[in-house]
Amino acid sequence: MAEAIKSGDTIKVNYTGKLEDGMVFDSSEGREPLKFTVGAGQLIKGFDQAVIDMNVGDKKTVTIPPEEGYGPRNEDNVVELPRDTVPEGMELSVGMQLHLSDPNGNPVPAVVAEIGEDVIKMDINHMLAGKTLIFDIEIVETGLEPDAHGCGCGGGSDSCGGSDGCGCDDGNGCDC
Repeated sequence: MAEAIKSGDTIKVNYTGKLEDGMVFDSSEGREPLKFTVGAGQLIKGFDQAVIDMNVGDKKTVTIPPEEGYGPRNEDNVVELPRDTVPEGMELSVGMQLHLSDPNGNPVPAVVAEIGEDVIKMDINHMLAGKTLIFDIEIVETGLEPDAHGCGCGGGSDSCGGSDGCGCDDGNGCDC
């Protein structure tokens, strides 16, 4: 019998992530299973911990509070930008998603929260900050070698990770 999953193991999982209202925000369905190294910081803490002691073929549903996911919403992450920093002719609307740049030039996803005459408020909280997350997890494979760059990068949307410094920006749990 194979050993139960422990920190340091590289595994593949199928998963579906939902909010408490049942809305699916990400899933591996129709894609390759997510490959990652347990405990390497590539995923949110709650997901990483959920697979410990599971075996190939095991399935479980876990509820992850914000503190073990993307953290609480932080009102300090709603920033004001002078209206004149918006390129001329660019039409903005509340709820519009944009990419700002941090001081190092890295992209920062943002949502237009409020449009004033002189100032635009941008919300740079992660879209899942403050949310309780529910994941259905199935262990597909264990005993794998980590990817050369140490990430479990695969195609996906923006749920388990995000920009990862490993050459992929798939948001599929890669955040090393």
